[in-house]
Amino acid sequence: MNNDKALIPDQITVGEQLYAEAINIILDGAQRELLIFDQDFSHGDFASKQKYELFRQFLNKSPSNQLTIILQDTNFFQNKCPRLLDLLTTYGHKMAVYETNESVKHAKDCFILADDQNYIKRIHIDQARFKFGLNDLASASLLNTRFKELLDATHDVVVISKLGL
Repeated sequence: MNNDKALIPDQITVGEQLYAEAINIILDGAQRELLIFDQDFSHGDFASKQKYELFRQFLNKSPSNQLTIILQDTNFFQNKCPRLLDLLTTYGHKMAVYETNESVKHAKDCFILADDQNYIKRIHIDQARFKFGLNDLASASLLNTRFKELLDATHDVVVISKLGL
């Protein structure tokens, strides 16, 4: 971790490395549900082996765990995140990746909501400013409502199928 700055919940923090570390905290603590909205997964170190392991561990914790991802553009996910695509192949019954339609392409924030209580919210995709909260039911409830609205504005789901005869 960067020695100059610490991750403190409920405060605005700046820095790409700290952002990636805060995501790890949220993913590692998730117990049953992860809801993710992001532009394309190009920020936050989502293509790393570490994120893959955190997602895999989450999906393996319980047969009922659910991971739902909404992206504005799935190209980075499909071309630069092969490990996560692998998870979609293996855990397609408990993991879904959607792409938004044009009506919400203007949204420039992103967030992860875990278990309706823990979250990280990047204020604007072009700036590494974010806030994360633990056991913050009020903020999490607002993000959950927003996620449902975004889910209603999706038009494609990423599907991985095995080719065969």
